[in-house]
Amino acid sequence: MKIAVVIPALDEEEQIAGTIETAQAAKESSRNPGPVGAERVEIEVVVVDAGSQDRTVGRAQEAGARVLSSERGRARQLEKGWRAVTADVILFLHADTRLPPGWAPAVAASLSDGRRVGGAFRLRLDASGAALRMVEFFARLRVALLALPYGDQAIFVRRSALEALGGIPDVPIMEDLDLIREMKKQGRITVLGLEARTSARRYLDHGVARTAWIHLVALVGWRLGIDRVRVAAWCGR
Repeated sequence: MKIAVVIPALDEEEQIAGTIETAQAAKESSRNPGPVGAERVEIEVVVVDAGSQDRTVGRAQEAGARVLSSERGRARQLEKGWRAVTADVILFLHADTRLPPGWAPAVAASLSDGRRVGGAFRLRLDASGAALRMVEFFARLRVALLALPYGDQAIFVRRSALEALGGIPDVPIMEDLDLIREMKKQGRITVLGLEARTSARRYLDHGVARTAWIHLVALVGWRLGIDRVRVAAWCGR
């Protein structure tokens, strides 16, 4: 199985190398695939940069990633990234999210069931505090009740499913939920027990309660089909 990790980035010089390293770490373990019958996994890492003015591009290249240029907009970056690779599985990874050890064989094992089209990881924020643990709790509740993992949970999907649904929708926000909704029409999704560790900076910079409220309002707006430009404005995007 070939997995391409596609990372959209914009001015992420402080985060990008560490994120790439967690994706690249799977390459070493894939050289020793383990028990007989275990699926061998090949990894490619692609960063899609949207015009960074800092050292994001250089640091991504130094970390061993292939770098592409794109217009601004996460949806457009994701679309360009997956179209530029030939992997069987695409994993969309935020620039401030770190993959856990053993992520690649876990993805491969989950997709050994042909009924599954993709999935995501559990959310873990990289700072302490009871309020952030509550954010994680409600994220898990959202997944349990609605089967809606967000993009910061490192969504992965079979290439064949992406092709069938026409790729990533060109929307200004919540392209991750659009993707999950369309994936569920193609087959089953799964949320792995492994944790993707995501930066808590947006909560720390803007306040946990305020950020969580904005996310809730955006989710409700998405569910109600409110114009996506308006939803983006609510979120300051």
